[in-house]
Amino acid sequence: MKILLLGASGQLGTDLAEALSGHHLVAPPRQSLDLLQFDRVHQVLRSERPQVVINTAAFHRVDDCESRVSTAFEVNGEAVRNLALAARDIEAVLVHYSTDYVFDGSSGRPHREDDLARPLNVYGASKLAGEHLAASVWEKHFLIRTSGLYGRAGSSGKGGNFVETMIRKALAKESIRVVDDQRLTPTSTRELSRATAALIETSHYGLFHVTSKGNCTWYEFAGEIFRLLGLEPDLTPTTSDAFATAARRPAYSVLANHRLDELGMDDLKHWRDALHEYLSDRIRRPGA
Repeated sequence: MKILLLGASGQLGTDLAEALSGHHLVAPPRQSLDLLQFDRVHQVLRSERPQVVINTAAFHRVDDCESRVSTAFEVNGEAVRNLALAARDIEAVLVHYSTDYVFDGSSGRPHREDDLARPLNVYGASKLAGEHLAASVWEKHFLIRTSGLYGRAGSSGKGGNFVETMIRKALAKESIRVVDDQRLTPTSTRELSRATAALIETSHYGLFHVTSKGNCTWYEFAGEIFRLLGLEPDLTPTTSDAFATAARRPAYSVLANHRLDELGMDDLKHWRDALHEYLSDRIRRPGA
């Protein structure tokens, strides 16, 4: 299968490239394809003729989205529509990633795909717009909402991922405060990539929640990182109010992999097991 992978050098893209290594992958450099230029997007897809287009590109600096609203909706909305239209033209399947932040966290139970989305921040609203724009123009799509991503390539747009940030602070002997009133499911990009590779072999198009199993607060996540590494930093819980940010975060954004479960495809690891795998792999990597 020929697959066009956008963002192959990023945190998710790196693991996707590995999970999809058995396919014919085409990965154009980021600077060579501006997704806001529809004619260029159309030209590249018509030239390459992939059967699947996977988009990992996003403006995901959550707090920056509050002051850069136009950019957020252009990158997370308009660009996704451009891709969907171009994919429709060549009848390629579109895979696009969204976020748990489309929910306001008021339900207190894991959110299913058919639950009403009510984003609290611009980032969530822009990602929800991208979902609707893609679904409105092309039926052959996989829209995948996920949560708390971390992967071996880090996240260039965020200056590293949460795991690496915690480890860096601990090794620097910094005092670490982490919010304990936001509950989510940390998900490794390796697990998400494996699930994506399985999904694109099917024709079960539509919206999917894809996260690891279980859930925790960011504080509990940090504590498990340190426990597995045998580190004992100065770690204390704090609240969202005390840790003021430009964007509001949902207090409870746990996702239920309901559609995957219905299809018998929900085989993702528990978040603790996936974290252990990530840290074990990290220790084996040169320079880690």
